[in-house]
Amino acid sequence: MAGPIGVFDSGIGGLTVARSIKDHFPNEKLIYFGDTAHLPYGDKSRDAIRHYSQRISQFLLAQGCKVIVIACNSASSSAYEVVSEVCEGKALVINVIDPMVRYVGKHYSGKKVGLIGTHRTVDSGEYEKRFSEIAPDVSLFSLSTPLLVPMIEEGYYQNQISHEIIEDYLANPGFQEISALILACTHYPLIADEIRELTQNKFEVLGSPDIISRELAEALRHTERQKRSVEKDHFYVSDFTESFEHSTKKFFGVEIHLEHLDLWS
Repeated sequence: MAGPIGVFDSGIGGLTVARSIKDHFPNEKLIYFGDTAHLPYGDKSRDAIRHYSQRISQFLLAQGCKVIVIACNSASSSAYEVVSEVCEGKALVINVIDPMVRYVGKHYSGKKVGLIGTHRTVDSGEYEKRFSEIAPDVSLFSLSTPLLVPMIEEGYYQNQISHEIIEDYLANPGFQEISALILACTHYPLIADEIRELTQNKFEVLGSPDIISRELAEALRHTERQKRSVEKDHFYVSDFTESFEHSTKKFFGVEIHLEHLDLWS
């Protein structure tokens, strides 16, 4: 079964996942949707996120996507079941939570692990739930870090402002003696090196992009759905500004053209 790989997020943070997928699968066509009109999902209600995610997944299915990657922790924690129902029998659905939990369970059994994410992701308790089901011997400490997404969206990282914000969050006593830190937001890989520098590599910093790509590789091998021809990728946003288009280069690594598409008009 041929078809593109669909990826969606509340903004451009999911481009870190999209870029990793493209690096691992250069012959696959990508369709990316950033719901920038409703950014960030982290402070939206569960019902709102489910509504947005349902509409976006319907759009991606209409584009013939064979796989839909929910490249957003807030949407993964609030709307995975909804997206799975929409896509049942039509496309595979991969969220960013389960692959990470499986990876941590395999490599950090019996150890303490930290997690930072948006209010929605942390307050949902989905990571705790998944760890209790998949890797119950991992001790998890989670902290909401709501300033990080707007900071990154505005390009404030690798400077004094970002240093102080990150250091303040990670000074929380709950992060003492952790073996790894989960970056439970697809924006956060852009500050992964900064976190490593500020903490002097005292623990492993775990981001979603490469872990998701490995999960996708297994899924594509299992279903024998990987394409061999190169097609043009498409990138959509629900709200468009030139400055926003310019900032996507930081996330994807190369210049891309964003198309404005309002799914709610």
